[in-house]
Amino acid sequence: MSLPVHLAPLPDGVAAGSVVEVTGDEAHHAVAVRRLRVGEQVVLTDGRGTAVTGAVEEVGKRAFSVRVADVRREQAPEPELVVVQALPKGDRGELAVEVLTEVGVARIVPWAAARCVAVWKGERAEKSLGRWRATAREAGKQARRVWSAEVDPLARTPEVVSLVEGAAAAYVLHEAATEPLAGRAVPERGRIVLVVGPEGGLTDEEVASLAAAGARPVRLGTEVLRTSTAGVAAAAALLSRTARWA
Repeated sequence: MSLPVHLAPLPDGVAAGSVVEVTGDEAHHAVAVRRLRVGEQVVLTDGRGTAVTGAVEEVGKRAFSVRVADVRREQAPEPELVVVQALPKGDRGELAVEVLTEVGVARIVPWAAARCVAVWKGERAEKSLGRWRATAREAGKQARRVWSAEVDPLARTPEVVSLVEGAAAAYVLHEAATEPLAGRAVPERGRIVLVVGPEGGLTDEEVASLAAAGARPVRLGTEVLRTSTAGVAAAAALLSRTARWA
């Protein structure tokens, strides 16, 4: 069975024999909910490529400490996969974020597309973004990720176009596209951007802007998937053709 993973800042120069203290909400959840105990083996990661393994030395109400036995450092996975996810309605956005994080997406960009049913404004926008980020955090721990998935602030179409322009490869899922995503070559390095539209579909103007910026309109198959599942299916198809899933 895999060891439990906790996200925590790690000190510079952390090495075997170091003691790392974890505090705040992360520690409270581990102690009060998971019932962490002295002597239990755990993994701590900073979410930026460093992970340590060790035994719990002390446990308090909102803190615990770990004696480091092993340190592991990993380079960021290549290629970097970024998914631009149009806002789904209800809690389907969090479902999309959860599974995208678990399959290995590096970055998720919430997108206010023209035909989105959901609208993020004011306090609702702040709370919704907070839920997406919390979902990515927990899903990353579940997936034993050493590099955490990032969730960007809400993007408008011009920002998505700029993101596509700087990509090594970019694809936009579109049910009317004639080219299939299956079988396409995937770059070994750099950033791949995958754009997923809303329940109401993409507008002609959005497709034209993204295509002009370098995104290739592609389809997954004859079935029309929900926006919350289309990105996951497409991300898995792309990752399966990289060395990351070899």
